[in-house]
Amino acid sequence: MARVKIALPAAFRFATTLPVRITDLNYGGHLGNDALLSLLHEARVQFLAALGQQEVDPATQLGFIMADVAVEYKAEAFYGDVLRIEIGVSDLSKYGFDIVYQVKNQADKEVARAKTGMLTFDYTARKLRPLPPELSRLVSEYPFAG
Repeated sequence: MARVKIALPAAFRFATTLPVRITDLNYGGHLGNDALLSLLHEARVQFLAALGQQEVDPATQLGFIMADVAVEYKAEAFYGDVLRIEIGVSDLSKYGFDIVYQVKNQADKEVARAKTGMLTFDYTARKLRPLPPELSRLVSEYPFAG
């Protein structure tokens, strides 16, 4: 069986910490895959906010849409773990970029790697829009916030 392999970026641009909540556990007693996606979503929203962006601006209806997601699991995470989610950006294109995540627990053990393909989207016209040059610059140059 072919396995997903996610390459880490040369530099991470942002980091946040989020706890594993009791509601994040699955029947196996560890962090569920759906809960991990929710934690990544929270980290992505914080990253975009640090750039002065929203996933969707309610006034303009301009924002982002997720084109794809991939997750590479490395270890279990449990209730009470505090996860450090580091974010880097790769593959800038005319319409978007990839966000790459590395997730580690409080003991610095890697829990997961993930990638989400984010495209700039006009929710009123329901179509892709070109990545604004200023946003491209912000995404590629935003400093690591440690």
